[in-house]
Formats: sequence, C-alpha cells, structure tokens
Amino acid sequence: MELKFVDPRSLKDNPDKARRSKSSPQADALLLATIKAVGIVQPPVVAAESDGGNGFVIDEGHRRVKQAIAAGLEEIAVLVVPRAEDGGAMRSLVTTIAHEQLNPVDQWRAIERLVALGWTEEAIGIALAQSVRQIKKLRLLGNVLPAMLDHMAKGDIPDERQLRTIAAASLEDQKEVWKANKPSKGDPQVSWWSVANALAKTRMYARDASFGDDLAQAYGIAWVEDLFAPADQDSRHTTDVEAFLGAQQEWMTQNLPKKGVIAEISNYGEVKLPPKASQVYGTPKKSDHTAMYLDREGKVKTVHFRMPEAKKKAKGSEAGDVANETIVVSKPRPDVTRKGIEMIGDLRTDALHEALSRAPIEDDTLLALLVLAFAGQNVRVDSGAGGDFRFGGRFGRHAATLFDAEGKFAFDTDTLRIAARGVLMDVLSCREGISKSGIVAIVAGGTIGADGFLANMGTEDFLSCLSRPALEGSCADTPVLPRARVKDTRAALVEHFKEGHFVHPAALFAPDATSLAEWLAKSAVTEVEDDDVPDAEDVGGEDQAPEDHEIEEGYREAAE
Repeated sequence: MELKFVDPRSLKDNPDKARRSKSSPQADALLLATIKAVGIVQPPVVAAESDGGNGFVIDEGHRRVKQAIAAGLEEIAVLVVPRAEDGGAMRSLVTTIAHEQLNPVDQWRAIERLVALGWTEEAIGIALAQSVRQIKKLRLLGNVLPAMLDHMAKGDIPDERQLRTIAAASLEDQKEVWKANKPSKGDPQVSWWSVANALAKTRMYARDASFGDDLAQAYGIAWVEDLFAPADQDSRHTTDVEAFLGAQQEWMTQNLPKKGVIAEISNYGEVKLPPKASQVYGTPKKSDHTAMYLDREGKVKTVHFRMPEAKKKAKGSEAGDVANETIVVSKPRPDVTRKGIEMIGDLRTDALHEALSRAPIEDDTLLALLVLAFAGQNVRVDSGAGGDFRFGGRFGRHAATLFDAEGKFAFDTDTLRIAARGVLMDVLSCREGISKSGIVAIVAGGTIGADGFLANMGTEDFLSCLSRPALEGSCADTPVLPRARVKDTRAALVEHFKEGHFVHPAALFAPDATSLAEWLAKSAVTEVEDDDVPDAEDVGGEDQAPEDHEIEEGYREAAE
C-alpha cells in the first residue's frame, strides 16, 4: 500500500463499481460542502491499470473523487493498493455499503459479480455480515425483467411482497404486464401494486399439505421456497393448484375413516353434509360419521356429523331390534376437473363450428338445427364464437348477405346456406359460462358428426386435468402402461399421442340420456291452465272466443 498525491481528473472510473444508481442530490451537496471545508478525510483507494496503462483505476471513492473535482481541488491523496484476485469487487462492495447503503438492485448486481468471480453465497454472507437467506433473497432480482430492474435502480422500488410476486412470475408474463404499466414522462412513478396484482398466482403451501413426498412426486409437485417469508416458517409452495388438490384428494381417499365420507363445500365455504345430517360440535360417539373436505385454501379439514336414528318398528315386532345404520356413500373426485370441463367445452365448440362450416348438411337438417339452436339455454343471444359475448350483435352481418346491391331482400340458395351456417356457429356453443347452449349443442354436434373434428386432447394441458383413475383408464387400447407416478403416466401418454389422436369420452357429442329426457320434459308443450285463458264471457261471448284448434290450423296454413 502506498500513499500518493494525484490530480483527481487523471483517475479513471471502475466499470465494475458497486454503486450503479445515482446518489441523491442532498447527499452529494453534503459531501461537497464537507470537502470544501476540511478536504477529503479518507483517501480514495485506487489500483494501477492492468491493461498496460500507467494511470490508476478507482476501487473505492468514486463520489469523493467526483466531488473533489467539483470543489476545484488540483490534487488529492489516494491509497494505491495491489489488485485483488477478484479485481477488488468485494472490497469495493464492503466499503461502498459502509459509506451509504446500496439499493437492492445495486446490491444484487454486486453479488452476481462476486458469484461470477468464484465467491459462494456463504462466503458473501460472512463478508457482508448478512445471512445466506438474505443473499438468496437479493439474488431473486435476477428473475426480474431487465427493464423493471433499470427502473428500480432509479429509486422506485416495490415492497418485499410485491417484489416476491414479480420475481415468481415468468419473464414473458412480466414483459406483457410491464407494457401496460411502465412509467411515462407525465407519470414517472410505477404502480407496483398493479404490476404485482396482474402477476399474482394462487399459491398452495407445503405446510397445508396432508400428503407426503410420495404423492408430491407422483403428481409432479416441485416446491419453491419463498425467501421473503419469515425464516422460521415453512414457506415452500407451488402454483400448480390442480396437482396439489389432486394429491390432497387422493390422500383423503387413502386415509378415509371407516365411517367417513369425502364432502364438498358450498359457495360460502361451508361443508356440505349428507341430507338430514347434523354436525357434532362436541366429542363424537362411535356411531357418528366423519366428513373430510378441502377448504378454500386447499387444507384438509374434518368434521363429525350424526345421522337421525331409524324409526322403531311397530309394537309386537321382535325384541332387540337395532336401528339400521344409514349408509353414506363418499363422492369420489371427478374424473375431469373444472378446468378440464372448460377445455372440453372449448374443444367441443371449435369442433362444432368446424363441422357446421365444412360438414355436408341436408337442407331440412340445416333448418332443423336452426330451430334447435335458438332453443338453447344461452339464447339472448350470447355468442360463443371467438369466446366473446355480444348479445346477438353478430347476426346483422349474416342477414346483410341476403340483400342485393339495391337493398332488395334477394338471395340464392347457396347464400342462404352460408348465412344459416354462420348463424348456427354464432348461436351454438359448448363453452362453460354464459354462452353455453346446453344439451341442444351436444345433440347438434352428434347430428352432423362433429366428433370427427375434435382436436387431439392427448396434450399435457388436458391430461393434467384428469384424475389418476381416469388417466390410467386412458391407457386402454394403447401400448402405454400405467406408471407408479401420475406424472410419468401423463408424460408417456403425451409422447404416445404426439403423432396420434386422442379424444376423451367425456368430450364426445353424446347427450346424456337423463339430461335429454329432463330437457324434453321441461320443454314439451303443456296444456294451458284455465287461469291463464280468459273466459268467453270476458271477451264478448262464446262466439267471439277462437278455439285452440282454430289457432293451430291458422299456424299450419301459414307454414304451408
């Protein structure tokens, strides 16, 4: 180490300095005033150039050198030290933090530089007197979009909870959200709450899981540790909600008590017990039943309930008659999850629309389908075409094709057929939600052979929506054998159907007989009640009241 006096203007900045963000104007003004009053108290640390030059590169004290120049000093004292093995990276970081705390972005950049130079996280933590967890937390900034990092380096930094949410999202999602929320000249501040809210995903925590590592591996659950959570708390989590709930459901099935049932919850989060059951809030009896269910957070909860005793037999029956035990059947996990049902609805709708546009359809069938379409439960009409809901606003374009250039209502047969197909496509929908046409769309699809237009469902997205029994059942008629792990079975099926074609039976256009019978019974023409028909006297006498058969004959004549 050697003390030298040099012109501060001859010193060169270190391109790898720890502090990248600009210091505040107040801090610079205070440092400048101190230098003007008493000079530089602690000399900057410099090292000789390593690229063959004869100058010096600043290791520590960039702000002091800059303010010395601003104060007009022609010469300052510097400490010349030999170059460290890491280029002085750790020394520069420690000294910089001692003078003024770095913002998280600059800390992360300095730590990443040290890691690239061979420093371990444990060694960095010891040198900076920080925990390894804190070092790992700072390194999470490496998952943040560079454009966001550049803005954070200016001092506009989200809080820890928001930063955790942002760092957990993919770069593609961050890029899309940043486009909508990046600052402008008029509003340079970023609404980090909006950014984090747009990137937030449901988390299922390991501490809430009843299943063990075997089911976690079988369902392909990979736990991710939340480094922003308290250190004494199990913060491992996953965003694969379907896999987590599937493992929880299978654990409940495997650990169901002798008199146990698997129950569901209501929209208000309350457990749905069997009819006539009363919940037991005290100590349960041996004759009581147990209900296991998943709450809104995915936790396994248990309640006890009691079924009413069977009525005693009439007097004179055999003594010692014991009330028959009420049999309660557990409701198993559905073969296809809600997400899978929604995917089936989308695939069915696409196939139905494809068949309506390309499949051969006889004219009388086409007209029958048109009548059937407008009997759908979504007829207001909420269109399922393109996934939007326009309340029938799309039908004008089809009707416009039936007019000629002079505005006359004139068309040929082919134009009418194209318009009719377009109307059917805008009306009939199998999508889950407001646009769903119900059973009539399934009947329509089966009538025109829409099954042949269904896309391949042997994909990772759809197969992940199937329960273990349903997934293993999909191996039938294939050379794929069920594996010990659900994840492996799914991967084998995806590979098998990569060049093939798989359609789950639940997606076929085969209407459920019971549902169809109920719809037919509900939609059938019923006799008009007497209270709904005005008396003959009320309308001016019996001769003036038209009979029902006369009205029907009028409709028939108009139809003919």
